[in-house]
Amino acid sequence: MNGYRVDEYDPDREPPTDVIRTPGRPVPGRAGASRRSGPARALQGLSGSVAAGVVVLALVVVVTAWLGPRRGFPGPGTESVVAHVVAAVTVVVAQRYADHRRGGVAVIGSLLVFLVTGALLWTQWWG
Repeated sequence: MNGYRVDEYDPDREPPTDVIRTPGRPVPGRAGASRRSGPARALQGLSGSVAAGVVVLALVVVVTAWLGPRRGFPGPGTESVVAHVVAAVTVVVAQRYADHRRGGVAVIGSLLVFLVTGALLWTQWWG
């Protein structure tokens, strides 16, 4: 069970007894459970909400593209569908990266979510 992660929201939780200690890696437990600062958690929560919104928006665009021709109205084109799907995958990966890292790299992951979302909205909705 090398992939054990410390739950930062429950620092009193004891690590499992079958944890294999790997040289060069910190020993899991209370010492490894440092909390993120309030602003970092707020940024991470907001970027998570934005990422979820992008995924929902991508699903709406895909369903509209599928449903449009069947109902006799023009749906979004292939370019728009691809842009939304690529953006959704990118923000989910960036958010997952932000959720599992600490410090500046976690903030960069959250900021990437905002950057990709802004680019998607600018090019596909406001452009």
